Amino acid sequence: MPHSPLDRRTVVVGAAALTAGLAVAGCSAATTSAPVAADGPLGPTSDVPVGGATIFADRAVVVTQATAGSFAAFSTVCPHQGCNVNAVDGAAIVCPCHDSRFDLSGAVLTGPAQSGLASVPVTVSGTELTLG
Repeated sequence: MPHSPLDRRTVVVGAAALTAGLAVAGCSAATTSAPVAADGPLGPTSDVPVGGATIFADRAVVVTQATAGSFAAFSTVCPHQGCNVNAVDGAAIVCPCHDSRFDLSGAVLTGPAQSGLASVPVTVSGTELTLG
């Protein structure tokens, strides 16, 4: 069966569709989130500053210490589109994809996220943090 030559419009429309598809795929890859790691030791309490937070990316959790000795943990998965929060700016936990910001209780400071970060159980044994 003979192939007909492609006209300019077919090539331009096809290239645009391919570019859009790759952009969506790239965005999707950036938003793939790691599940929270299994229960177990996380690290020393000294890793989490008072009035701040530390992201344990390999475990997909962020641990906060709003006041001395008061620890909370949250999933790093942003509820907006599933990106992983990856920075702490003062007392704000920041999502890189659309700049949603969360306070040390995991609540939304600024959107587009409409809900806070999911809580994850964390315990303190002496000077060690443990998930679960």
